[in-house]
Amino acid sequence: MTATTYVVGNFKGGVGKTKIVTMLGYDNAVIKKRKTLVVDLDPQANASQVLARTGNIQTIDKTITTGLQQMDLTDCVTPIIENLDLIACDTSFRSFTKFVIKNFDDEVEQISVLAKLLQPLKENYDDIFIDVPPTISEFSDNAMVAADYSIIAFQTQEESLDGVKKYVGYQNFMVERYGIDLQVIGILACMLKRDSDFDESKMIEAKELYGSSVFDTVIHFQERLKTYSRDGIHLNVNKNGNYEQWDYRAHKVFIDILNQVEARKQYLNS
Repeated sequence: MTATTYVVGNFKGGVGKTKIVTMLGYDNAVIKKRKTLVVDLDPQANASQVLARTGNIQTIDKTITTGLQQMDLTDCVTPIIENLDLIACDTSFRSFTKFVIKNFDDEVEQISVLAKLLQPLKENYDDIFIDVPPTISEFSDNAMVAADYSIIAFQTQEESLDGVKKYVGYQNFMVERYGIDLQVIGILACMLKRDSDFDESKMIEAKELYGSSVFDTVIHFQERLKTYSRDGIHLNVNKNGNYEQWDYRAHKVFIDILNQVEARKQYLNS
């Protein structure tokens, strides 16, 4: 078992990256029964907070900052639920750039810190999902070098779609400059409003620009997804053994995305 690693990104904030990472991680573990690791690289630590609530964990003592200081992440993995683990982040990780510049002189070494830290863990997982802040920085560079595939999130706003263009362009730059093996596995629209002509027009524009790279599955705005951020992610089961209707409706879109990701991965590998 060697993990496939995905980075979920866009250089525009507020496009649903953390929502996508946490929901894909949860459903990959719970529905797909695949051993899954979520790595939070964002000092705002929103993914860490959501997953801590999901696992009813009050305090996480060892974060990625701890592992960075030791150059070893093996002792910084927090179990959340069965098949789902987390390497958490906190505000102290904002010093990542300073740490990298201070401790590594070579440019390739500077962008490969995360990849080297994750390598010993990859044999323990089927899939790894990385959440990153929306900046061109050592955070995004390290995530790209560590990943096999990128999922680019966007909302149907001009700035968000422009962020996709910048992200694709910068990823191509990283591939050409450093020879990394990273492919876009899909571009994913998140938190769209149903029956919105503007949202529909932006989806058409995205497909005109990127064709089949844009997932047909769309994450529409749902109140249930908002409650998961506040209370933690769950998928309740009724007394009859079936999933609770509104929970399953919220999760099904992410299950569909996981199915499409797996199909695209098999196609790209072939």
